[in-house]
Amino acid sequence: MKHLQGLKYIDTVARIGSIRKAAETLAITSTALNRRILAMEDELGVAIFERLPRGVRLSAAGELLIHHARTQLADMERLRSQIADLSGVRRGHVSIVCGQALLPYFMVNQIALYRKHHPGVTFSVMVCDRDEAVDFLTAYDADIAVVFEPMRSPDFQPVGVVPQSIRALMSPKHALAIKKSLGWSDLLSTPVILPTRANGVRHLLEEAVSRKGGELQPQIESDSFDFIRNYLMNEECISFQIDIGLPSDEKMANFVSREIDQAAMPGGHLFVGQLNGRVLPTAAALFSNEIVKALENRYNE
Repeated sequence: MKHLQGLKYIDTVARIGSIRKAAETLAITSTALNRRILAMEDELGVAIFERLPRGVRLSAAGELLIHHARTQLADMERLRSQIADLSGVRRGHVSIVCGQALLPYFMVNQIALYRKHHPGVTFSVMVCDRDEAVDFLTAYDADIAVVFEPMRSPDFQPVGVVPQSIRALMSPKHALAIKKSLGWSDLLSTPVILPTRANGVRHLLEEAVSRKGGELQPQIESDSFDFIRNYLMNEECISFQIDIGLPSDEKMANFVSREIDQAAMPGGHLFVGQLNGRVLPTAAALFSNEIVKALENRYNE
């Protein structure tokens, strides 16, 4: 739709923060792009962007316009998906943000299963922490967010919630590996590797410390669970993960997981959500329903 092209230009410049770099992305000249922006500013009677020494940023009026632009572009994508469905060929694109725990097992299986039935649908999957999910949704950079203990926001509309317990990870040679369940004193007695503070597991751990007292001994902090799991093989320490981030037992040759007494470390909840008030494109809406069903079948039996 030609009338949306100008909105796409504005959206691209806003995301990149530079007219020159946005023009390269859009495969037009920076002069032509700047001319389109000036024409839209003239039509609105206000500046959309503030020109800075190194790039541009949205003005107050531009912030209002960009919300309208992204809504219109998302609605058009939804319309295209619905029109494609009329022919019986489901197409479209689904953009997802999720915590690292979802990536290696659950999300891989769900996307593969969905594409088996709907090979015309493409996906993008990005990692986010609990405090980033809403930003992705409100910027229309993601259709769906699947996050453990996300930050509460009126812009986040949950469509599915399932419980998750937190488990301790360690080498099979760790002294605590002989136990089936760990108490609070066990967690305080050994060095730990912690995820960074933006992680939902870290958030619940700090809440537990605040309630119960004592002090965890973080030797290392990392935002990479791959690094954490591999490091457990090199030093006698423990880390933590939610249920859905663990492989099946037969695949856990290099580390083991142990339950944590609920009195010591209560679990949390995994949320599937979208931008409040947004009607998702058909492909995204269907995939959202599928992953909610899969999670509920797995954890709410």
